[in-house]
Amino acid sequence: MNFCDIDQEFSSWEDSKAVVLRAPYEATTTYRAGTINGPRAIVKASSQVELYDEELKKETYRIGINNPDELKLEGLSPEGMVTAVETAAGQVFDAGKFPILLGGEHTVSIGMVGAAKKSYSDLVVLQFDAHADLRNTYQESRFSHACVARRLIELAPVVGIGIRNLSKEGAEFIEQSGMKVFFAPEVLKNPGQIKKAISKLKTDNIYLTIDLDVMDPSIMPAVGTPEPGGLGWYEMCDLVSFAASSKKIVGFDVVELCPLQNEIRSDFLAARLIYRLLGYVFK
Repeated sequence: MNFCDIDQEFSSWEDSKAVVLRAPYEATTTYRAGTINGPRAIVKASSQVELYDEELKKETYRIGINNPDELKLEGLSPEGMVTAVETAAGQVFDAGKFPILLGGEHTVSIGMVGAAKKSYSDLVVLQFDAHADLRNTYQESRFSHACVARRLIELAPVVGIGIRNLSKEGAEFIEQSGMKVFFAPEVLKNPGQIKKAISKLKTDNIYLTIDLDVMDPSIMPAVGTPEPGGLGWYEMCDLVSFAASSKKIVGFDVVELCPLQNEIRSDFLAARLIYRLLGYVFK
């Protein structure tokens, strides 16, 4: 399957500016399982996304969007998976193309950020997420979905956006480390505050990691751990649009889609968000 079902003319490796990597991996899920099926569901739904973007008034796919085969991650440990993703993403960065990663559980993001950091030493990560993911270990693993942000901070500074659930350990880490976190009520009531913080980041290069549970379960029910009080479509688009216009987005991932039987709105929303975000990046 090809992202957005576009013709070979606009999807070959040679002629594409963007590359969609698919990481169907699920090893540390602790509630609803199924994120391993997320990348395939997103690509399938993308075939129904209208190629003309009504907001941007252009056909984004003309930049060229390559969609290689799924990464072979079955049977790998979380650490082994991170290495495999980092290697694949590094090849995209080295080729001067723009990488997008589809998960899979959120741990796949660690490999992408590792690759991005090698290309952009001043990288800052914007973490769109319902959960802080700041445990140092969870269920005896340092590479659990509950530890993602903690591992990312070891690679680059992280700004949390949309957080509305965290452990005591995570709260203490935020207080002690000075990590900047914008909780969901702040995001919804005062998005200008977040925009101001993004504009003041001491870098031009940012990476977006988007856990789909950052969005409200009323529009994004197909996630493993849904949390009430999340972002809506327009709040999400507004923030990522500002990020793309004020900084250079060097790559992004969309993770944690957990497809539900006979429920396609979440799959389609994820596909549409990716296409819209690509449009912002290449505006």
